[in-house]
Amino acid sequence: MLYKSYMSFTKPSLADLRENYTKAGLSVEDVEPDPFLQFKNWMDEAIANHIVDANAMTLATADKDGMPSARIVLLKHYDRDGFCFFTNYTSQKGKDLANNPHAALVLHWKELERQICIRGTVHKTSHQESESYFHMRPHGSQIGATASPQSHQIADRSVIENREVELLKDYPEGTTVPLPEFWGGYRLDPHYIEFWQGRPSRLHDRIVYTREHRNDWQISRLAP
Repeated sequence: MLYKSYMSFTKPSLADLRENYTKAGLSVEDVEPDPFLQFKNWMDEAIANHIVDANAMTLATADKDGMPSARIVLLKHYDRDGFCFFTNYTSQKGKDLANNPHAALVLHWKELERQICIRGTVHKTSHQESESYFHMRPHGSQIGATASPQSHQIADRSVIENREVELLKDYPEGTTVPLPEFWGGYRLDPHYIEFWQGRPSRLHDRIVYTREHRNDWQISRLAP
């Protein structure tokens, strides 16, 4: 009865919402032997198809007690050493990763009926890498990163707005904003990369790369 009452809140009901995925298939024979090259192929295709925020990805972390949390972050660089994103080191995700340096990433491109799921170990990027990326950001984004005590409780929005005003006086447009000591990058070094292609009847294709040695990957298929 309780389930039925929840169902009545939406028209049509959530249980009736579904898509049948028919755009493409994926087999072991289709993919590159190198997962990073396969990732590049799919990312390039997402960008070519004008997917909005093609580099947006869910980052899942867990604290020292195993309590999980997840949020959307932006992929800003990738190579054979891993996948990089940038944030406040004192944020919830920063605290989680300080105590439990294992995380998962998911990129979802609905328009292409694709997902990429990645698991691995996370470590901070070098100070030089963090500083280089920080100063590539728009001036307003640099000020915002410096102004916000991310994930910490504040009395109201005026706290960060007032801090922004102060920082703009110290560092107006055209000046160099110093890299905050609490801000920088993380690199996820993967041991598992899954390429998921939607298929009809929920019989999706899942091709997985599992790392055996540093540059040695085993490719296999998983049931959907």
